[in-house]
Amino acid sequence: MTQNTFIADELIAEARAANDGLVDFGTPDVRPGLEKLCAALDSDARLTDTGRYLMRQKIVTQLGNRLRIEDYFAKHPEIADEQIAAPIVIVGVPRTGTTKLHRLLSRDPRFYWMSFWESQFPVPFASETLTEPNARIREGRAMCDLMTTAMPKLAAMHPMYADEADEEVMLTEHTFMSAYNAYADVPSYMRWLDAQDQTVVYRFLRRGLQFLQWQKRQRGVTAERWVLKAPHHLLRMDILLKVFPGAKVIITHRDPLQSIPSIASFIHTLWCIYSDQASAERAGHEWSELMQRALTHATRVRERMPAQFLDVQFRDTVKRPMDVVHDIYRWLDLPLPADAELAMRTWLAADEKTHQGGHNYTAPQFGLSDEQLRRDFADYRAHYVEVAASTA
Repeated sequence: MTQNTFIADELIAEARAANDGLVDFGTPDVRPGLEKLCAALDSDARLTDTGRYLMRQKIVTQLGNRLRIEDYFAKHPEIADEQIAAPIVIVGVPRTGTTKLHRLLSRDPRFYWMSFWESQFPVPFASETLTEPNARIREGRAMCDLMTTAMPKLAAMHPMYADEADEEVMLTEHTFMSAYNAYADVPSYMRWLDAQDQTVVYRFLRRGLQFLQWQKRQRGVTAERWVLKAPHHLLRMDILLKVFPGAKVIITHRDPLQSIPSIASFIHTLWCIYSDQASAERAGHEWSELMQRALTHATRVRERMPAQFLDVQFRDTVKRPMDVVHDIYRWLDLPLPADAELAMRTWLAADEKTHQGGHNYTAPQFGLSDEQLRRDFADYRAHYVEVAASTA
């Protein structure tokens, strides 16, 4: 096989050979997105040899997961009968407290949530039983260790734990119509992606949640609804609410003068895992422009159905998280049981001890300026940041 070029047919053949010759990837078709991604990884991303190896392994693993998921649905048609209740979805510009809030709410046993190891290895290994996914958990932990070892700054920016709640965007990556710009600078792929109807991606996400929920129930885990989290949904809010009608959306807010340089720093760090020529300025401009479009879209959608949205300020999540939790539960019209609240407070105390070092960055490091960010996010800041600050 060609090692210096990403060729869709070769990756597909490798995945099929590694997965007992299975051939059905299901819906959506993997090929269109995979071909565009392969072309962009070759032409745009400037990957190192190590980066190419890691990205190739990632793609082949995801293709294999798709084959295995379809095989499970074929052998266990009852999976398709799993009912996905209207979820609670946490969205917001990255670096606005979405992860902390997600992991906090995941302490309530009435909510399903997806761990990091499930996002990477959603299909049981051949060596496992449905009730004991120990091999996948070990692999997930090893992956977290590898990433934080390769880039120690990740631990300060985004603590990674295989057993904690994580983003379902890693499930949507299996469609090859997702946020691969989190790993590499692939502008030609992202231009193609923006022109696609991503309803099929969210239908695949719903199918993926059915599969994970079915597995959880085999392990004796039952809950009432999912709590999800992915900033990725901001730009696709209309599709999210179409595929998951009745979803309740929590939007987190932080001044873009802080959040956008923080995103740029985080993304550039991820890009550096795969490339030694990753541009800090490209990371800044790419994600600043992307977040402008995302916030504009999400604002338009929420204007049509305001009752489905709740605003949460980043500073409140950081400084008074349990007050935020109580606000959320009142909005959801849910009681907060004493055992769930105790679990949340215990987690908060433990989480405070895990933060390693600081995350330092400035806008100019990423080709940005405070003046530019004030201008580009003026409407958003006036509505969701400056007004909120003046009434705090």
